[in-house]
Amino acid sequence: MKLKNLLKRLKIKTYKDAKDIEITGICANSKLVAPGNLFIAKKGLSHDGAEFIPEAIAAGAIAVLTDLHNPFLSDVVQIIHPDVNAIEALLAKEYYCLADEKLFLVGITGTNGKTTTACLVKHILDKLGSLCGLIGSIEWIIGKHHFPATQTTPDVLTNFKLFNDMALAKCTSCVMEVSSHALDQGRVKEIEFDVAVFTNLDQDHLDYHISIQNYLQAKLTLFSQLNHLAHKGPKTAVINLDSTYAKEVMKNTKAHLLTYGMDPRADLYANQINLTPEGIECVVHYRGEKIKLVSHLIGKHNLYNLLAAVGVALSHGYCLKKIIYALKSFNRVPGRLEKVPNSKGLHIFVDYAHTENALECVLSALREVKQGKLIVVFGCGGNRDRQKRAKMGSIAEKLADVVIVTTDNPRQEDPQEIVNDILKGCKNPKTVLTILNRKEAVFSAIERGSSKDIVLIAGKGHETYQVFSQQSVVFDDRLVAKLACETAVFN
Repeated sequence: MKLKNLLKRLKIKTYKDAKDIEITGICANSKLVAPGNLFIAKKGLSHDGAEFIPEAIAAGAIAVLTDLHNPFLSDVVQIIHPDVNAIEALLAKEYYCLADEKLFLVGITGTNGKTTTACLVKHILDKLGSLCGLIGSIEWIIGKHHFPATQTTPDVLTNFKLFNDMALAKCTSCVMEVSSHALDQGRVKEIEFDVAVFTNLDQDHLDYHISIQNYLQAKLTLFSQLNHLAHKGPKTAVINLDSTYAKEVMKNTKAHLLTYGMDPRADLYANQINLTPEGIECVVHYRGEKIKLVSHLIGKHNLYNLLAAVGVALSHGYCLKKIIYALKSFNRVPGRLEKVPNSKGLHIFVDYAHTENALECVLSALREVKQGKLIVVFGCGGNRDRQKRAKMGSIAEKLADVVIVTTDNPRQEDPQEIVNDILKGCKNPKTVLTILNRKEAVFSAIERGSSKDIVLIAGKGHETYQVFSQQSVVFDDRLVAKLACETAVFN
């Protein structure tokens, strides 16, 4: 693309004639710059991109977007704008030919449920004939190609590139998880969503947001954004009516509202609910229509995820009967109440629950269907919100019959100090087992189980590594649990 065509709709001053410059790509990471690229020298959380302009030029950048003109850079086109971060999204949108507007685009935000809901949406849309791309915390999917995710919500350049790749792969829709960090840092700016989903809000990421109100405000950005971009037509906000913050979200958007929940006042609701260790049965109601839903997913929290996904598909114009039928063939999401097969008669689950609300939801769901003991193994991540640790200890002690506290991803913190913080929330910490070695903790939990008992290994879910101060090591709860079942000595 010629640089002049990229800039023609944006009022940006350039130094050196850009008329005949052909750019091969846009990049904001100097280490990834290729010859012919436009390098975006933006300010990050810890570094100013301007520091890396020489490195980018050496790698072949022929144009640079920056906030200050440098008279000593005579060999490249300098594009000057006072707010580089703000203009980055517009440039990405233009360079990738408004790729977001070629897709039915769904953004899902909330503390818990984003991944499962996104996977459910993709499954439904694929089944009903709208090939759906996915951008999530586990993986990115473009057509038939799967790529491991580097973060829940990528940077804005990557997002627009992914949209473009999806359009080229004949995708007609895309669902993406939208984190609070991404919203606060502008990673989804200028993206035109057709549907925004609000699952819930609970204490998390307060190490970053400082207060729950700041956290909420970040989430609300997705819904106010629906008001500003409307090139594709009307938008829909799919909102969990049972959430404490539902009214706040509803106030912050002019989009069409579709509410869901267990409350019969919701547009889409479920009743006659039967939860078992094998899944969910209920009746789903929408605009006078009612249909029985049967799912292999486990727990009430997953019923909310199912309803959210149904709401998205309804927003896309599909009928309830076809949506419910499509859900019959959905089995599981990696690391979300994922069952570990075994011949011991145990119900072993691995789940990503790493917040107080998520842990409470999962333990409550399992407690409701347990036929024997409920055993939980969990820890808390280091260098993250410390306020939730004691609360998670309290929840585990209250809902589980056996609690084993272990190491999660300690990062730069002392694992024993993290455990001590968790134990502060326990009324009888002496009855809580502490096994710092996570592998030994998983083995101990499974060895303590007998037929029909439930073992929950919480916190890491789909992750395949464990992060320590000096290194990351290979560690997969699912594989460790499987090994324990094969080698452990059972009661």
